[in-house]
Amino acid sequence: MADDAPDEVVQLDRPADHVLRVTLNRPAVRNAINGAMAQALEAAIDLSEADESVRVVILAAVGDKSFCAGADLTTATTGRGGDLITARGGFAGFVRAQRAKPWIAAVNSNALGGGLELCLACDMVVAARSARFGLPEVKRGIFAGAGGVFRLPRAIPRAVALEMIATGAPISADRAYELGLVNRVVDDAALMEATLALAQAVQVNAPLSVRQSLMLARLADELDEAELWRRNAEVGRLIVASEDAREGPRAFLEKRSPNWKGR
Repeated sequence: MADDAPDEVVQLDRPADHVLRVTLNRPAVRNAINGAMAQALEAAIDLSEADESVRVVILAAVGDKSFCAGADLTTATTGRGGDLITARGGFAGFVRAQRAKPWIAAVNSNALGGGLELCLACDMVVAARSARFGLPEVKRGIFAGAGGVFRLPRAIPRAVALEMIATGAPISADRAYELGLVNRVVDDAALMEATLALAQAVQVNAPLSVRQSLMLARLADELDEAELWRRNAEVGRLIVASEDAREGPRAFLEKRSPNWKGR
């Protein structure tokens, strides 16, 4: 499995207008990340960012055993752990990647270790009711070094996050929803339908407004308020001067759907 081709381990399709779906496809090893998958995920990000027709991306997975089990241990324990990391994207070519467009994780089953870290790197999460979320690294003598140990306390209450990190115990999808870690919990069979509905609710909006709003929102925990206000003013000037800022009110007054240009 270590020599899988990138176009086999990550599949791309267009399930709806302006929506790209990126699907992890190594179900025999619980969609564990190997070198080919890391390269393919980074390439999928590049494609989605460059393609103006893509407004939102879904990160999905094949199978019913695991969304992603994290690092492929065969790769990690045979001296090729560096294959799991890319220079721009970090682990899986994903967790540190610069992305302007929104990503929604469609979590079909367990998202443990690196799988949860992929979710934490996304903007939104829709979970099947059978899914579980956790960082079990301490049970293996390692740690969640792909962002999990600091992103999880930002995503849920600190005390709960510290317990999950220190014990390695997972939580259910329903508990993850209660804590604000996921946006929706649905019956397993309804996962993709619900994820596509959320993607549709995003993509009907002005793409430049969505991208710039998310860019600033992602910085909320990292910058002080003075810097956030400065960035806020920059975004405001960019949006006000855009074609879409003129198209939105015009379409509303003309009682029609807007024709967004993304500029």
